[in-house]
Amino acid sequence: MPLQAKRVAIIGAGPSGAIAVDALVQEGVFDVVRVFERQERAGGNWVSRPNERAIPLDIDALSSRTADSPIPIPAILPAYTPPVSTHRYTDSHIYPGLHTNVDASVMSYSREAIPEVRSEWSVKLHGPDTPFRHHEVVCRYIDDLLNRNGYQDLVQYNTTVERAVKDPQTDSWVLTLRRAAGAADAEGEKKEDYWWTESFDAVVVASGKYHVPYVPDIPGLKEFAARYPGAVEHAKQYRGPVKYKGKKVVTIGASVSAADTAVSLINTAQSPIYAVVRGKYNVYFGDHAFAHPSIERRAPISRIESENGARTVHLEDGTLITDVDHLILGTGFSWTLPFLPDLEIRNNRVPGLYLHVFHERDPGLVFLGAVGAGLTFKVFEWQAVAAARVLAGKARLPPLEHRRIWEAERIKTKGDGAGFLMVNPDFEEYFEQLRNLAGEPGEDGVGRRLPEFEQKWVDDFSAGHERRIRMWKRANEAARGARI
Repeated sequence: MPLQAKRVAIIGAGPSGAIAVDALVQEGVFDVVRVFERQERAGGNWVSRPNERAIPLDIDALSSRTADSPIPIPAILPAYTPPVSTHRYTDSHIYPGLHTNVDASVMSYSREAIPEVRSEWSVKLHGPDTPFRHHEVVCRYIDDLLNRNGYQDLVQYNTTVERAVKDPQTDSWVLTLRRAAGAADAEGEKKEDYWWTESFDAVVVASGKYHVPYVPDIPGLKEFAARYPGAVEHAKQYRGPVKYKGKKVVTIGASVSAADTAVSLINTAQSPIYAVVRGKYNVYFGDHAFAHPSIERRAPISRIESENGARTVHLEDGTLITDVDHLILGTGFSWTLPFLPDLEIRNNRVPGLYLHVFHERDPGLVFLGAVGAGLTFKVFEWQAVAAARVLAGKARLPPLEHRRIWEAERIKTKGDGAGFLMVNPDFEEYFEQLRNLAGEPGEDGVGRRLPEFEQKWVDDFSAGHERRIRMWKRANEAARGARI
């Protein structure tokens, strides 16, 4: 029997949650669509808080991937409680100069283009047709999608889903919700958290994967951070180069955040900036950002010494970096789902998700954004429309055996870790799988239509990467020429 949900909850109002609202509402069959967003506005990782204070890293929990655990729930609900003091990792990722690193046209949803608003900085670096957008443009774009047709009225902000449990007696999902202290309600602002429950037929998990920093297990790192408060940060906490003026900085990581951080510190931090690299460089950008003469690539760290006033980084090749002021970790994130504590997370992914979306245990539990995408917002859209059709009973999943075979075959070819989640290079295959599952809107035209895959998206995606590579090469050559 096809699923026919009437009440659907969406967890998160970032880029995947926002398009999920549109996809569900356009189906025209759901009695209730409710969105719970724990931040104060829509936008997910694109929400900026310039004056937000960084919370010290819990290195033990972050390195063991045990941070962001479920918190206790009041025994009787509804209830008011003192504000939760546990760090929930809703802190912003955004520093003032952050821009997209992907062409805006391929980031956009299929019907709604990201506005052609170009910053002076991006035009100077990439030319008047720069395809990259400032973070404020992207956050506003997500917000605008919700504003259309009164979707904002479906969203409850400052509200965290603390638990999602399937009730076997009613076959419904019971969500335990917490509205943070200070959020306005009918009685005005409260100085306590308010807890209550609501029930739904289906849950769309659009809460994102990039909240909880991953910190590698480096001997001496915890002690260094304790002895020198503020000296160890994750790239998520980076707020621009000003505070590092004249400081000796070591960045750790080989991918996008480490590269962008190192480059942004040029001409501000002490030269050279030391870039500690282990493993492979980013598949799209390579190592070009690290080739600047003011950036010195070094071997992985073996340990960090901080006793008796030392600030020394020992490297695996036997060399040292002494008098280090700051370590910035561009080492990625751990995916956490504290509201689904019984759900397995293995190798930083959730097993049992057919097409990375539909959980084998319950087709009414769907995930958006649980991939290493590339064409990010478009992937979210295709997933959202397919999920909306299935939840509406207009599309039917294949038998469970078939879904399990899909995962088993993918593990054989991609592995059971990060590779499993990568859509690249099979973009067309994945998009068309989702489009075929979703099908076309009904004869009445109700529902969001997915266009056929276009190779131009991948071509523009790649062209954007080449444009950034050219930028780094120009800067590297200019810097080398200035030293002659």
